Amino acid sequence: MMQADWQEFERAHVWHPYASMQNPLAVYAVKSAAGVHLQFEDGRKVIDGMASWWCAIHGYNVPELNHAIEVQLGKMAHVMFGGLTHAPAALLAERLLSLAPSGMKQLFFADSGSVAVEVAMKMALQYWQAQGRSEKTKLLTINHGYHGDTFGAMGVCDPLAGMHHLFADMLPQHYFAEAPTAQTDDQWDDSQISSFRQLIEAHHDEIAAVILEPLVQGAGGMRFYAPEFLRQVRELCDCYDVLLIADEIATGFGRTGTMFACEQAAVAPDIMCVGKALTGGYMTLAAVLCTANVSAGIHADGHGVLMHGPTFMANPLACCVALASIDLLLASSWQQRVQAIEAQLEQELAPCRQSERVKDVRIKGAIGVIEMVDSIDIEPLQKQLIAKGVWLRPFGHLLYTMPPFVISTTELSQLTSAMCDVVT
Repeated sequence: MMQADWQEFERAHVWHPYASMQNPLAVYAVKSAAGVHLQFEDGRKVIDGMASWWCAIHGYNVPELNHAIEVQLGKMAHVMFGGLTHAPAALLAERLLSLAPSGMKQLFFADSGSVAVEVAMKMALQYWQAQGRSEKTKLLTINHGYHGDTFGAMGVCDPLAGMHHLFADMLPQHYFAEAPTAQTDDQWDDSQISSFRQLIEAHHDEIAAVILEPLVQGAGGMRFYAPEFLRQVRELCDCYDVLLIADEIATGFGRTGTMFACEQAAVAPDIMCVGKALTGGYMTLAAVLCTANVSAGIHADGHGVLMHGPTFMANPLACCVALASIDLLLASSWQQRVQAIEAQLEQELAPCRQSERVKDVRIKGAIGVIEMVDSIDIEPLQKQLIAKGVWLRPFGHLLYTMPPFVISTTELSQLTSAMCDVVT
């Protein structure tokens, strides 16, 4: 099939994320990728300001990660994890548990972020069943959250403003508190927690767990909130005997300036989900970490078995490249890189605040967000950005970037310049 033919076939037959088959948005064929650049089939070259949906923190075609895949491929690409095991899984588990917030002692490998959230919810529900508390079947979260596209995960995404309102009548009904608006502890007052406190006080007997994206709400609106909110959530969970699930899928591995975002609140969850940047963008893999208390609690009735088992659980190739990605991150000056990206984003996106078309500009770690007053017409805006040599994927009212950590100051300036040009 020739180049023009395969693109035409793909357009007619292959769905893309959150897209229509009848009137799809334009898609751009990528021929190759290296560093922070994507090379299109038509010869154009763009800086990827999305890090392929936030996972390619080291950029593309990374020698160390390529080597890890190649070595493991010579041994085995995959083996079932049911009844079998392998060194890459054990080594990766050890590395993750050593990096995680204090108290994380056990780990379950999953296929993707959405599946990790499903597993975390199952852990919480089975924990309380084994305690003889089968009435604790609800989750508590906050508005504007996003936790994935599978049915359990959709049930704890924003039910009104989120992407899953079409399925609202089919999803389990959970509790949603008002999301905090304070972005820093300096802006904090106790009204920020009042809605959450009221719900957990009133319904804790039926709430199994709270699930939150720590400090940064991603696909639900790229919102930031104060660490103090997370601290008080932890205290309320402890007070009312509710587990805390931290969804660090988007925020983990340095994106917000610390290895995991919950570190900035000095909070350790009972269950934590990681994914996205786990493999440096090479393969799909996620993990669910939990405390010894949660693990022991699931088995409290003497025969607790965690009821999940993906076919590709702990895939050796994915585990091997994840281990290499973590090692590469730890060997780098990633904290300084993220701090430098944050400072440059703040300086170079700041002028956008003067535009009447811009509602807000907010920066946290290697995340830069321009929130517009009006909804963005995505297709023409993307064409303008590509003409300026950058790739971004705006949604709703938001134009944002979460670039690879290896982006240079010159490349980042090209990115921020393009962002400012198209919104002002």
